[in-house]
Amino acid sequence: MFRDAVEAKDLDAVDELLAEDVVFRSPVAHTPYPGKAITSAILREVVEVFEDFRYVRQLRDGSEEAYVFEATVDGLEITGCDFLTLDDEGKVTEFMVMTRPLKASQALAARMGERFEAIKQAAASR
Repeated sequence: MFRDAVEAKDLDAVDELLAEDVVFRSPVAHTPYPGKAITSAILREVVEVFEDFRYVRQLRDGSEEAYVFEATVDGLEITGCDFLTLDDEGKVTEFMVMTRPLKASQALAARMGERFEAIKQAAASR
């Protein structure tokens, strides 16, 4: 369900899958981002930053899911993994992203940093 929504770029459907108290853990920021509004705003921007995004592997263990992805950022290939924790209703309560290699992760950090004011404004307006 989550994978289908992301791959279809159906961000409203992704939003419906997030718990109100979801915590987003970024690959490029030390501090976690708590709450559905900021998590949704981040996801809506990152989908614009990643080019040729695709999931290539999916793992599941009870309420834990992992989705390995590949994409391009500023012409650099990036590989990452979305680690999700789901509650009893199937809503995402924790969303942690890890990426590699370093140069592509730095490009991701730069592109998302450029958009962070817009992300904060979008989250505040929800």
